[in-house]
Amino acid sequence: MDAFRKHANKLRDQVSKQQQLQAVIKQFSSSGYEKSDVVVIDEVEMQRHQQLEKLYRATRTGRDFQKEIVKAAETFTAIGYKHIETGTKLSEDCCQYGAENSIDNILAKAASVYGDARKHVEKEQEELNQLLSSQVHFSYFIQVY
Repeated sequence: MDAFRKHANKLRDQVSKQQQLQAVIKQFSSSGYEKSDVVVIDEVEMQRHQQLEKLYRATRTGRDFQKEIVKAAETFTAIGYKHIETGTKLSEDCCQYGAENSIDNILAKAASVYGDARKHVEKEQEELNQLLSSQVHFSYFIQVY
């Protein structure tokens, strides 16, 4: 969570620096350096402009990558919830079979034990999925702001 926050702050700082540099370049390009539609820029200004372009590309790439990670995590959690739903149904069916056929039936006892164990596994899986889902929503919140 802290890593997402630090990364978002770093990207925000980079974007603000980029915007400041764009404003400076715009100011220089409109302050008398123009000569017949050709902007005369000294070497330092050209280097700053190239650095600005590089920073913009890196920032955009990082933001796009972060969006892809969020989409993948959302998909992963959606699949996880479907898996939990199916596993819960299976554990309930096993427990029901074990309860209905418990008279000296080894298979029924095994099904009941398996159903109980499966319930615990599904509970743990659901907690993990909820944690991942909350992280996805948090990182989406950081992206927006």
